Amino acid sequence: MPLNIPIILTWLRIAMIPLLIGLYYLPESWMSVPVRDTTASLAFIFAALTDWFDGWLARRWNQTSSFGAFLDPVADKLMVSAALLVLLNLDRVDVMIALVIIGREITISALREWMAQIGASASVAVHWLGKFKTAAQMIAIPCLLYDDTLLGMPFAQIGRVLIVIAAILTVWSMLYYLRRAMPVIREKTSKT
Repeated sequence: MPLNIPIILTWLRIAMIPLLIGLYYLPESWMSVPVRDTTASLAFIFAALTDWFDGWLARRWNQTSSFGAFLDPVADKLMVSAALLVLLNLDRVDVMIALVIIGREITISALREWMAQIGASASVAVHWLGKFKTAAQMIAIPCLLYDDTLLGMPFAQIGRVLIVIAAILTVWSMLYYLRRAMPVIREKTSKT
């Protein structure tokens, strides 16, 4: 396993998951709800920024690796799933939206792994739909964690709109990847 700054940033993102979840187990006598929500939102924003930054550094410093390519999306999916479960527990996100987003992540991850094993990973390469879906999630989740208004901006409402958009893009991108993979799936399953 290579160890470089981009991979350390990815591990940092994974290590932040217990911090994010742990904030919601602290007694209110230790931390008020507004402080907790602000801290959780800032932690998620920091994690989202490390996601962008580790990829940028890996490409810029030519430190890309197969391990980093594996770990980075796993860290993203774990962080998003953990945050969605927290939001579900707080009743700030609908169970169907959480199920759609988490279910898609599991489905597409499994599809990509299988396509890589059979040498057809190019057919499920990252597409702009997936990038827009990720951007919508990465903005919606901290807005929903914050769940308040700041400088006249209703972050909770913005988050609710964006998480619905993210769910729609989630389904759309999943259908896109499945459609791209279907010819390969048909070919491989007809031979067995």
